[in-house]
Amino acid sequence: MRLFHARGYDAVGVAELGAGLGITPPSFYAAFGSKAGLFSRVLKRYVESEANIFARAQADGGTVAETIDRMFAHAARLYVAHDGVAGCLVLDGTRNSADPEARALGAATRQANRAVIRDLIATEYPACAEALTDLVVIALAGMSAAARDGAGKASLNRFAASMRRAFRREAGLV
Repeated sequence: MRLFHARGYDAVGVAELGAGLGITPPSFYAAFGSKAGLFSRVLKRYVESEANIFARAQADGGTVAETIDRMFAHAARLYVAHDGVAGCLVLDGTRNSADPEARALGAATRQANRAVIRDLIATEYPACAEALTDLVVIALAGMSAAARDGAGKASLNRFAASMRRAFRREAGLV
């Protein structure tokens, strides 16, 4: 997971993955079928981990706006580089990938995450759920990319605060 997250799908080879797992390439292929097979498992594990900022934000309950507020705060904190890894694996792990299978895995995971966010937003704001979901998803992608480009915690926190206000404004709360 760490290799894919730090460098992206295309920049990590099977030999390096096998070495990281302590197995030979034949054992790697026997266990995962392919590099994409491992990547699929990695994405699933990542989404089920503490890295899932939406699930973490939703776990504390409250209104949709409160959940979105917490999600942006989590993103600002977690997307900043830690030990050379920045951003979100789901959002950036296959960016510019030449591998169609990897791109499809990343796209499917992003679409599933988008649907979960949209479904929650629609519980309180059905008329503008699509627009609000676009606002949230595009902002998160931008935050992840900015973090990978070196944006610090202060910058991401300022942006997250702006996006929390924008969400509330677009939802008609202010």
